[in-house]
Amino acid sequence: MRIPADGIKVSLQRKGLLFQDHYRRPSFVQWKDKSSSATRDPERITVTNPANGKQLCTVDAASSEEVEWAVSHAQTTFDSGKWSKASSMHRSSVLSRLADSLQRHIPDMARIDTLQTGRPIREMNAQMTRLPDWLSYYAALLRTNQGFVAPTQGKLLNYIQRVPLGVVAQITPFNHPLFIAIKKIAPALAAGNSVIVKPSELTPISLLEFANLAQEAGLPDGVLTILPGYGHTTGKQLTTHPLVRKVDITAGTRTGRALGAIVGSNLAAFTAELGGKAPILIFDDADVVSAVNGVAFAAFVASGQTCVSGTRIIIQENIYESFMTELLKKVESITQGMGDPMDERCSMGSIISSHHLNRIDDMVARRQSGTILTGGKRMLGESLLDHFDFSQGSFYPPTVISDVDVSHELWQEEIFGPVVVVKKFSTESEGVRLANASKYGLGAGVWTQDLSRAHRVAADIDAGLVWVNTHHRNDPSSPWGGMKESGIGRENGIEALEAYSQSKSIIVNVASAAESRTDDWFGGGQKRYG
Repeated sequence: MRIPADGIKVSLQRKGLLFQDHYRRPSFVQWKDKSSSATRDPERITVTNPANGKQLCTVDAASSEEVEWAVSHAQTTFDSGKWSKASSMHRSSVLSRLADSLQRHIPDMARIDTLQTGRPIREMNAQMTRLPDWLSYYAALLRTNQGFVAPTQGKLLNYIQRVPLGVVAQITPFNHPLFIAIKKIAPALAAGNSVIVKPSELTPISLLEFANLAQEAGLPDGVLTILPGYGHTTGKQLTTHPLVRKVDITAGTRTGRALGAIVGSNLAAFTAELGGKAPILIFDDADVVSAVNGVAFAAFVASGQTCVSGTRIIIQENIYESFMTELLKKVESITQGMGDPMDERCSMGSIISSHHLNRIDDMVARRQSGTILTGGKRMLGESLLDHFDFSQGSFYPPTVISDVDVSHELWQEEIFGPVVVVKKFSTESEGVRLANASKYGLGAGVWTQDLSRAHRVAADIDAGLVWVNTHHRNDPSSPWGGMKESGIGRENGIEALEAYSQSKSIIVNVASAAESRTDDWFGGGQKRYG
């Protein structure tokens, strides 16, 4: 039996803790076969703080038997109808209560995600304040979304219902542990599905704590299940299970391609937000101060570890020198402001792990072209801000590299770190060509004071999201997804709700019995379709 969320919080607060020392295997698992290998001690995942390398907690990784049981349990819950057939008003009320509960726990959740990601507490506080909006938005849609009656010929009533898919699986990443999870969970629950989430093994804590809040808000057992584990085992088994009717992932393009083939063979639905290499076009009429601030945010928030990070800065030649002067000053101030992520003054945090840090370092070191203007090496020594010891964690400075060939790795491949390449352009058409010189098409930015140009260029850029004179703005009502190799399907908005459901067409003959008697095909009736 699970302890209510408030009970957990009270217990942890008495100990002065934000989260548990150890998260045990899911409490719903009941094994009939006591000799099963699942009854043995589970593999433990160690969660560490990437800013200082210290252990935060351990988490039981789901075994193969536990994944199987979880899917079966979720299917049984779905078939029971206690959530899948609950009224839209009831589901709306539960999501609204969950939004209110999450609102009360924002400070704790922000601290947890700072500790497990190494992102600055200022970033996480800002991000967390928006999370309840996703739950509230889908709660509101359930109360306001209207149905559809199809036109017909004759005395027929053809109404369309949206019904849930069944068991859905979600794979969430490390960079926005709770944010991206809730973006997926909210529409999936609103539609009436049973949801199983495998969080990143690097950052599972906040989602495990959120699951407790969900149960307390009135979500029935088996409707939301969190299965910690590794992608190549737990994730693969979960997403390839024949009972899973939709898979929704945020991952790299290679992973998305491999999983998409398997999910397709199961005839299940698939949504994938994959890699990105966002271009930012700076035209010569842009306000330099605003554009520099916007580019810095686009490139270096979350230490560049987002799929929409502005990583290719494309600057019109007449403004190039003045823009670069100001950008490098801004980058220097960010570097000097780095320190302990728990310090409210910290400008940029750590990379998620030493493995990811080494990957970034290697990509920059083996570059085939380009000149490093600032950064370019792992950070060691003490912070100028607060004397924090960078050598204990995985820190990389904001890095700017010029003159990279568009065919080379640093221009083409996702680095997933605070590294940007900069290049000049002359004409509008050349700028658009450079922006589209990528296999990715998730996000893009345009900076100009020319309204006509803004609309024209935004339309010509191959990206699912284009920001004009801003970057990385996100709202639950606004569809989010990519073109080309950046994914398939959309998060957010009505699109996401409909993607987690399917249409069911019900056609009713409303003619009188006398009229219906003439509808006899084998008696010579002529009309059958319509």
